[in-house]
Formats: sequence, structure tokens, C-alpha cells
Amino acid sequence: MMMQIETEIRVRYNECDPMGVVHHAIYPVWFEMGRTELLRTQGGSYKKMEADNLFLAVAELHIKYKVSAKYDDELTLVTALTEATRVKLKHSYTLLRGNQTIATGTTVLACVNEVGNVREIPPAILSCI
Repeated sequence: MMMQIETEIRVRYNECDPMGVVHHAIYPVWFEMGRTELLRTQGGSYKKMEADNLFLAVAELHIKYKVSAKYDDELTLVTALTEATRVKLKHSYTLLRGNQTIATGTTVLACVNEVGNVREIPPAILSCI
């Protein structure tokens, strides 16, 4: 089940600290961008899921920072869906500057309802992924 997508990112000034280095809290935002685009390419939509009271909550987040990304860098985020069960999705991420790996990471998302109770991912959504 290895679906993946590449997302181009240009580091913006507001994503950097005073030394021009990307702040560590920005990487999860970029990971979310990758997940959203991956779902969209498969015909899914977070907006539609939320209208159906389905939410994907981040249950785990792991990041390994290898090299600093800096202001105005052109990066490529490779996002892959590596596992899907009835209640969770696992993604992996590789952030590249050219051929150089900047960071790697994984997330596990749990499917929950509007009050945070775990629920199964509907078959219609699983079929998109």
C-alpha cells in the first residue's frame, strides 16, 4: 500500500527564527500539507470528512531533523501512506533539498468523532486510500 505524493515548498520568512533557520514547529505543518494533498489526489477531502463528523487526530508524531532548512530554500516533501487499518493511518515523510535529506518523520492518525471517541474509518474513505 505505498501511495505517495511530492509537495513543493518554498521556505517563507515567517517560518524562520532570527538566524534564518526554519523553526522546528513548522515541520508538522508541512507534514499536514503533504497528507492533505495525498488525500485530495485520491478523491478524498478532509472538509467532507469533517462534515460527516469524522476527524483524523494526530496520535503520534516523530521527526528526525538532519540538516537545517533555511529561508528561501526550495524543498520537496515526499509524503507516503504506509499503513491503513480500520481506525488509523500511518504516513511517512522525507523532506529534501535537492538530493539532500533535511528531515524524516512519521505520523499516526486516529479516526475520531466530534467528541474525540475512536471510530472506524468508513469503507468509502478507505477505498480512496
